[in-house]
Amino acid sequence: MFESFEIKVPASSANIGPGFDVLGIGLELYLSIKVIIDKNVDTSSDPHNAKLSYEGSLAEKVPLRSDKNLVTQTALYVLRTVGVDKFPLGTQIFVNNPIPLGRGLGSSASAIVGGIYLGNAIGKLNLSKERMLDYCLMIERHPDNIAAAMLGGFIGSYLNELDKADAEHTQVPLDYILPKPDTPSDVIVREKPPMNIGEYMKYNWNKKIKCVVIIPNFELSTDKSRAVLPQSYTRPDIIYNLQRIAVLTAALTQDPPNHKLIYQSMRDKIHQPYRTVLIPGLDQVLEQVVPAKQPGLCGICLSGAGPTILCLATEGFEDIAHEVTNIFDSEGIKCDWKVLDLAYDGATLEYL
Repeated sequence: MFESFEIKVPASSANIGPGFDVLGIGLELYLSIKVIIDKNVDTSSDPHNAKLSYEGSLAEKVPLRSDKNLVTQTALYVLRTVGVDKFPLGTQIFVNNPIPLGRGLGSSASAIVGGIYLGNAIGKLNLSKERMLDYCLMIERHPDNIAAAMLGGFIGSYLNELDKADAEHTQVPLDYILPKPDTPSDVIVREKPPMNIGEYMKYNWNKKIKCVVIIPNFELSTDKSRAVLPQSYTRPDIIYNLQRIAVLTAALTQDPPNHKLIYQSMRDKIHQPYRTVLIPGLDQVLEQVVPAKQPGLCGICLSGAGPTILCLATEGFEDIAHEVTNIFDSEGIKCDWKVLDLAYDGATLEYL
């Protein structure tokens, strides 16, 4: 007898328009984690009893040891909180990941959510999605991508102000949660995370609006992309974004879509202007790809930390994508592009 199940986690786009570190959407591009637990298969060569395979983006760079791979490291964190240090003997994990790594489509968030789901399923813990998000936020401290990948749809989120003890618990170094080989055993986190680290709101979405994602062929780390941001902002720039985020969350629900309103309310002064130094052609894309030239265009923004561009549109998807790719091409950057719907259900688990 053996056990088999599959976890699917959507890609995500965060920082939607003015919603820096607030708004995210789940996208119908899925990380798949298929698991077979068969005690007749020898998995003892792995330090934690997992035989791992990986297909997808940058497969040659993805570690296949369970103590080095983000999916299995995350699952092991969940299991440690219930006193379990290894997967069951015979655990085989087959990961298929079409989400490009380091491009602003939430590849790390999907892996973390998938790992939390995996630990929950292996440990038979029956955690709710909201409780699993507490585990996620111990690893990834920005909830916008995480919430979109876990819950799906169009999501707003924020971190709660915790009491002193819980706040200190969430601020331990990451390698205490996902330990490295040289992490001292006495500092490795084995406690369950605090409750209600974050809060989440799912907004409605007009399903006539599709997502055109244009993916440049270079990686951009979130850390590098955050490093170019200022430590403080002017009052006018903060007000600019606050005004637009208040309008955008309602504008994306209206039928018929008000293209002009969505476009204007998706503009930003908090992160995109500073990231143009890292993404050749970004300033031209934001200035030149406009509804006057592309009647189906609703809005345009950087996806996450970039370099992917997210365009919301009701028609003319190919023309919009070609206009963006032509700008990048003039900078010597090739791109792929996709038209995606929202992943409304978020992460799922199916027993096979």
